[in-house]
Amino acid sequence: MTDNTSTASEEAVQNATLQKAVIVGMQPGQPARVIEEAARFARLFRVPLVVAHVDVTRFVTYEDPDGYVHSAPIDINFDAGTAEFEAVQSEAAAALDGTGLTWTARQLVGDPALAIKQLANKLDAQLIVVGTRKRGIGESIREFFTGSVAARLAHRQHRSVLVVPLQEPVPDEQPEIWTE
Repeated sequence: MTDNTSTASEEAVQNATLQKAVIVGMQPGQPARVIEEAARFARLFRVPLVVAHVDVTRFVTYEDPDGYVHSAPIDINFDAGTAEFEAVQSEAAAALDGTGLTWTARQLVGDPALAIKQLANKLDAQLIVVGTRKRGIGESIREFFTGSVAARLAHRQHRSVLVVPLQEPVPDEQPEIWTE
């Protein structure tokens, strides 16, 4: 089940049904292991799963008193975030259909750690699940400037954060983690 809420009242009603959910942060093309782990915990806790995709090409302009977020694009390519969200919804459906798990997908905007934190607060989430970043020089540079989403979540809110490895572990005898 997916839902891209469009109004503040619809979102408030849906938030009431999603209380105590497990939230999983997803990006298109992310290994299925991340959503599978999140689904496992949602089943263990007997709560819904919320698949969250953060559109970093948009930013929050203001938030209504009832929590509805208004956003604006950073650049004129309006379709980038929409296409990514549709890909995330499709990947989530492929991974979750037939599991019997109640789930929904949410498109968030802005800084990933802050957006997921805000959603977790609205839903009083049980757990936040994210994947590790890919290894490589490009990702190292990005993380240098923006920081690790998992680390920022762990230090900026009180919920448990499960970090799922995306790649094979680096061997203990390898001195450098990011060799590229």
